Amino acid sequence: MFDYSPTRGGSAPLPILGSFRGYLQTDGYAVYEKYARNKDVTHLACWAHARREFERALDNDRSRAEKALLMIQQLYAVERQAKQEKLTPEQTKTLRLEKSLPVINELGKWTFEEIKNTLPKSQIGKAMAYAYVRWDGLSAYLYDGNLQIDNNLCENALRPCCLGRKNYLFAGSHEAAQRAAMIYSFFAICKKHEVNPFQWLKYTLENIMTINHKNLKDLYPQNYKRKLQESNM
Repeated sequence: MFDYSPTRGGSAPLPILGSFRGYLQTDGYAVYEKYARNKDVTHLACWAHARREFERALDNDRSRAEKALLMIQQLYAVERQAKQEKLTPEQTKTLRLEKSLPVINELGKWTFEEIKNTLPKSQIGKAMAYAYVRWDGLSAYLYDGNLQIDNNLCENALRPCCLGRKNYLFAGSHEAAQRAAMIYSFFAICKKHEVNPFQWLKYTLENIMTINHKNLKDLYPQNYKRKLQESNM
């Protein structure tokens, strides 16, 4: 889902996250911290972002950066195993507790000791600090096998929008920008459910005026796809 806000300030996520309860996974953007402090929210950080900081530190302190990266690599190896073996969420959680938790404990202890002897403004110091202040969030994916080790799925979904950002920097008005976000959301659902967006939009525009308002959900891309499948049987 895409939403538009005229600002990047702390109020931007309020309409969506103001009453949110559950697991919230984000990058390190500081605005999310306010919502993560809610006692009914469990904030998950992203190991891909933490890994990126250590990759940047390879030219600054190769030995320590590589040590951290090798341990992070072990965490991702566990995720690949779970995916390849098509484990259930319960089985994934068990595997993570068996193989990932010891690695996280080792990396956490190592980071805690090493950060004391590291220049804060050096790149390796920044990498350690990034992970250290988010350690609870980086470990939180162990709570449930449905959770992800990083937010790459979200970032990959956003990439087409980001690639074209300079081409449509101005939407004309705030209302137009919100409508664009709505269209982006529908097209993202089409992509997720492998629905041709042009065919879906054409069908929707042709039928939206005559369909009963109680049945509007029938026009959702996933329901449109199911209707097509049923008609082809």
